[in-house]
Amino acid sequence: MLCIFNPEHDLCLANGNAHFVPPASALRFAEEEAHLMEVIYPGAEAVPAARAAANGTARDIIVPWGWNRVVKTQLISQGFSESLMPTDEALERWRQLQHRSTVLPLQPDCCAAVSEAEVDRMIARHDAVVMKAPWSGAGRGLRWATGRLTEQDRLWIAKVVRTQRCVVVEPRRRVGLTFALEYQLDAAGARLVGHSLFDSANGVYQGNLLLPDDEIARQSGFSRRQREALELWLSDHIAPFYQGPAGVDYILDTDGAHHLTELNLRHTMGLVAHEYLRQHPSAAGTRWRP
Repeated sequence: MLCIFNPEHDLCLANGNAHFVPPASALRFAEEEAHLMEVIYPGAEAVPAARAAANGTARDIIVPWGWNRVVKTQLISQGFSESLMPTDEALERWRQLQHRSTVLPLQPDCCAAVSEAEVDRMIARHDAVVMKAPWSGAGRGLRWATGRLTEQDRLWIAKVVRTQRCVVVEPRRRVGLTFALEYQLDAAGARLVGHSLFDSANGVYQGNLLLPDDEIARQSGFSRRQREALELWLSDHIAPFYQGPAGVDYILDTDGAHHLTELNLRHTMGLVAHEYLRQHPSAAGTRWRP
């Protein structure tokens, strides 16, 4: 198995071009933190995509942080067989599933706005909102508005609608807790791997608090009934078209309500943290971040 650490994955999805060159900061992070894949796959060797050909590991299986057209193009250019990779059609299908509008059926108080007027109506209803580009990650592609849209907001909305079909608009939450459920999806459906508890600031991941699954479940208050409903939806709407790791992020607000915020069809830092704690149980109660 050859593990590829490509944390620039979300940026590649947002750009959509198979020859996109991620920013130097993302490539540097990939170089410095490739070992994170080895936490999930003990005994494997992991490298950034740019150095895959220099690795001597058996190449019968390739496992990246996330599959996209950019990493596929990089691997083919280094001599890897295309037979080890998803087809272009599969990659495009997975990219479409990562469009934020996919999870709107699980976000009843959110909307996919295709005009400034729709965003104005959401602000009139909730006052403070978060606007999200449908393909974005790591805190990029997010804007906050309170009371009214600025001229810069309106220009941004027009650009995102033009390039990504819509802007997803959510009410701004009073956050009590942020957590995730980590899954493995396959033809049989959604299998829960574990839970993760994390901190973020303005949408940017800050780190995980390492706690056992049952303690995170207790603190989050996410019921078995809610979890089963999520797993049924994943099994019906995602697993038939995508097989691999998936993370579902939630907010528990200060009123005790749960709100799904994101579906990631890739490996996640929450999964790394979960596996790290499983291997180092004495680390329970500590904070972890790459």
